[in-house]
Parts: sequence; structure tokens; C-alpha cells
Amino acid sequence: MIAIRILLVLVGIWLGWYGIGLLLDFPRADLISIALWFGGAILLHDAVFAPLSALVGVTARRILPGPWWGLAACGAVCTVALVLIAAPVLGRGHAMPDNPTVLDRNYPLGLTTAITLIWVLVALAAATRFRRTRTSPDTATPRSTR
Repeated sequence: MIAIRILLVLVGIWLGWYGIGLLLDFPRADLISIALWFGGAILLHDAVFAPLSALVGVTARRILPGPWWGLAACGAVCTVALVLIAAPVLGRGHAMPDNPTVLDRNYPLGLTTAITLIWVLVALAAATRFRRTRTSPDTATPRSTR
């Protein structure tokens, strides 16, 4: 196990070194732009996204029943990941009129379908959990040892 970890660390260091080497081939103006975008993304995450996520999580934790909290959190994480992945192509249906193959799908419909599927699966998992707890004896309460 230790050998695998050492190998993974060495591969990670090599890939990082290779990536930095590729970046150093860019002109100075591009490097400054990359640094500004990277720093801006970190600031946006730390100043906006992380506190907003914490606020939504705390609020949902107080509103939702205990057994449903994990399911809702899983659905929310999947939803946010899909929205972030789809953000660059949403609303750009005809951004390249000279090359219609660049954005050749209805991305908002695809995103809506995927998010709907995620929440249907969350609802099915919740219904299965609810049905399982209704048909089996209550195992959440401790039994007396008499």
C-alpha cells in the first residue's frame, strides 16, 4: 500500500511539473490573465459560494427530517455540479452561426432533464427508505436490556 502511495505522489509531482512547464511557454500577458482568473475563482468560491453553501446546508438541516437530510444533500451536490458544468453553454444556442456544430444541442433542456432525473432518483430513494422503515420494526430506538 505504501508503494502505491509513493508511486501516486511521484506521478502527481511529475504531472504538476509538466503542467507548470507547459504554462511557462505562454506569453507573459497570458500568464497574468491565467493568474488573475485563478485568483478570482478562488476569491469567488471563498467569498460567495462557500458561505452560501453553508447557509443553505444549515437551513436545510433545520427544515428537513433527519433521514431525508443525506438524500437531499446528495441531490443538491449533483444539481450544483451539473449547473456549474453546463454554465458555459447555457443561453448560447446560436453563439457560432458560421459553425452550427459547435453548440448543436438544446443544453437547457438537457440540463433540466438531468436535474429532474436526479431529483426523481432522490424521491425514489426517500420513498424506499420510508417504506422500509414503515414495514420493519423500529431499529432507531434503543431497546431495554432487561
